[in-house]
Amino acid sequence: MMGLRSMNDLVAKRLSTIEPQRADFGTDFAWGVATSAYQIEGATTSGGRGESVWDRFCKTQGSIADASNGDVACDHYNRWAEDLDLIANLGVGHYRFSVAWPRVQPLGSGSWNEEGMAFYERIITGLTERGVAAHITLNHWDLPQALQDTGGWNNRDTCSHFVRYAEEIARRFGNRVASIVTHNEPWVVAVLGHEHGIFAPGLKSRATAMQVSHHLLLSHGMAVKAMRQLNIRAELGLVLNLSPIYPATQAKEDLAKARLDDGLILRWYMDPVYKGHYPTDVWQHLGADAPNVEPGDLDAISQPIDFLGVNYYTRNFSSSGNPWDATASGAKVTDMGWEVYPQGLTELLERLHADYAPKALVVTENGAAFKDELIDGQVHDAERLDYFRTHIVACLQALKNRVPLKGYFAWSLMDNFEWASGYAKRFGLVYVDYATQQRLLKDSARWYKAFLGSN
Repeated sequence: MMGLRSMNDLVAKRLSTIEPQRADFGTDFAWGVATSAYQIEGATTSGGRGESVWDRFCKTQGSIADASNGDVACDHYNRWAEDLDLIANLGVGHYRFSVAWPRVQPLGSGSWNEEGMAFYERIITGLTERGVAAHITLNHWDLPQALQDTGGWNNRDTCSHFVRYAEEIARRFGNRVASIVTHNEPWVVAVLGHEHGIFAPGLKSRATAMQVSHHLLLSHGMAVKAMRQLNIRAELGLVLNLSPIYPATQAKEDLAKARLDDGLILRWYMDPVYKGHYPTDVWQHLGADAPNVEPGDLDAISQPIDFLGVNYYTRNFSSSGNPWDATASGAKVTDMGWEVYPQGLTELLERLHADYAPKALVVTENGAAFKDELIDGQVHDAERLDYFRTHIVACLQALKNRVPLKGYFAWSLMDNFEWASGYAKRFGLVYVDYATQQRLLKDSARWYKAFLGSN
């Protein structure tokens, strides 16, 4: 029998030999790049912006690997026109970015900051002038600190504040952008931020994390309903970080652990959105840590959405004993320590289509960090180039298998503040010299541009 390492080598080799063509995806497929506000904007105290939970978290000693923060980041707040030119020059037709809630509403409630709103007005107008469709994410983790001070996402009142924020953004921009996403990766906010404490706001309580997850989903549904009533043109969706989860061995303990982990990471979020209930096995496992759910909550959460955004980076294994070694398969491993496994993206998209039948799927993030070297003004990132190529082939395979995949957004447009990793990890198609803020296209960016220009 062929072992895991040999099988993975064989599949990876086959994927690497396929050169995808843009025409293979049809004429309506959305090709884009993605960023998020806190990771690129900087200017955290400029233009009336309020404090976010990440501003506060970065001040906590030991929270960020290189003791950095997002105060300057890529200085996108001041260099936005140059960055929009970069996007247009790549030939992408779509750009996904997030609005910083504390920039447009410093306290998360009360009055709007018109200077902050004007910044996003410039972004949307600039994209339109360059022939690029705008895709907004409302919450990419930077909750106003003022709301955190009153309980944050653990406080049900935050749902109502989020709805008012969503309505205002939709009212102002909903007829000028292609889509609006409520939340990006609620699992990360809930679990990494409130159970493991390694992301903002840095809390460590499973019960709190699960209540936060429920409020994030509830606020999503409430916001979708409210935005629908405005009759805007933008499509509405939710973005989840998802991956196939396999048992490390066929032992019954590992099989059970893989099923539970799948429940906590995928089914806990997919089931209420698409089926109107939480998974029974996970609920029973949580016991006293299960969230408080009020009558009508699940009806609100399961509001129909136009698309599901999928952020995919790698697969995961579950073991009841030793942690899984990402190098065990023999595949390449990224600078984040994640196995490169493009076929997992096909498997995931097919599973979501089969189990939940979303109206449409979009790969809203896909990319890899590697140790880039700037040599004579060039970054020859062959590993990242191959990562993008093989994952785009994986998307094509899903399309051929009748998955309603409508778009692909490369993560990320440029190197940026990588959360708890600081500036040590680089995901960008574009290299950023943080000392000078110079932007340089990597080989992967040139490949993506050539691919998008093909046929």
